[in-house]
Amino acid sequence: MKHPEAGDPVWVDIYTADPDRSIAFYGELFGWTAERGGPEFGGYITFRKNGKAVAGGMGKMPDSPQGPDQWTVYLASPDARATAEKAAAHGGTVVVPPMDVGDLGVMAVLGDPGEAGVGIWQAGTFPGIETTAIVNDGKWRDHDGAPSWFELHSRRYEKALDFYRDVFGWDDTLAMPEQPGFRYTTIHSMSPMRGGVMDASVLPEGAPAGWTVYFGADDVDKAVAKVVELGGTILAPAEDTPYGRMASVADATGARFSLGGDVV
Repeated sequence: MKHPEAGDPVWVDIYTADPDRSIAFYGELFGWTAERGGPEFGGYITFRKNGKAVAGGMGKMPDSPQGPDQWTVYLASPDARATAEKAAAHGGTVVVPPMDVGDLGVMAVLGDPGEAGVGIWQAGTFPGIETTAIVNDGKWRDHDGAPSWFELHSRRYEKALDFYRDVFGWDDTLAMPEQPGFRYTTIHSMSPMRGGVMDASVLPEGAPAGWTVYFGADDVDKAVAKVVELGGTILAPAEDTPYGRMASVADATGARFSLGGDVV
């Protein structure tokens, strides 16, 4: 993975009521292995693909808010505490205050002005995702089971972009050509385009907004079928797009994510 810049997506983890079921689900779907941390790390799970860290996981604490299972996207920061202070000053909220994770780094979780949750990761000895999908000339490479794209759907599109520019230093964004009902801005104007923000104000009432992660799949249709076989659900069927074949699904405990691969 290219050395990340401030504001780049660098980690994802799942907050789940059933860690064992999540380990089984993603192990079967992507071939991930799972390592559980010791008590000093609260039993935090590190998922690996071919030995490389791709994601994390944490079981819900009995005394913590019991919302839906969900994936969280973490953005890089050289100073997590300063970033959290900026977030509070620019219309965001600090959901989980910055905390040291041993010598691995410093983490925090924010709520942006559109009420989407997003994490902060200040790397120590652990930089984050050790492998990501590569998209080149419309073809995906080294992608099966790897985080490949990180996307925010926000009903406060302009406000959200201002927030991430001010707080995370997004100063090289690229607005895609607008089409009726479609506005989209990528985090970077040039490679690596690892993610973007979509105007979600055009989505139906009740449609979920927030950050989502796309995982690569050698065969998106087979992966979708496997999700269902493992007890997950299809949220948006696989379809060809100008950026590959994509689908939106939920795992066996309801955590949403997306799948991406080459057009068939």
